[in-house]
Amino acid sequence: MKRREFITLFGGAAAWPLAARAQQQAKLPTVGFTGTDASLWSSWMAVFAQRLRELGWIEGRTIAIEYRWNEGRPERIAEIAAEFVRLKVDVIVTNAIAVPTLRQATEVIPIVFALGPDPVGGGLVASLTRPGGNVHWTVDPVH
Repeated sequence: MKRREFITLFGGAAAWPLAARAQQQAKLPTVGFTGTDASLWSSWMAVFAQRLRELGWIEGRTIAIEYRWNEGRPERIAEIAAEFVRLKVDVIVTNAIAVPTLRQATEVIPIVFALGPDPVGGGLVASLTRPGGNVHWTVDPVH
């Protein structure tokens, strides 16, 4: 699966062969998924997992998802970012609040977010059509 297809479920991005990378690493492609807490994100997680299944990605069989929660403590975002870098996740899914801290931790791992006001005005992406760097924004994370 190319990165464009994978990130298309969030809104689109450039091509990147996750399957080939998984073979080289001898591990499942891994998504780092982070937010405030599991109870607030439960509906997003369910829709996310369902859309992955529709695309042929089965959690635990063809893809791994590492969930991390900052539990309302913004200082935990840096710890989570460092952990995702250590784990070498293939993509990070989050909200706009976490993006600046995640971006400080990695310029390589794609960061996809859907929640947050004005990503261009907030300086998170250069533009919606050409976000630049490794940060990508989407209006609809599941289509």
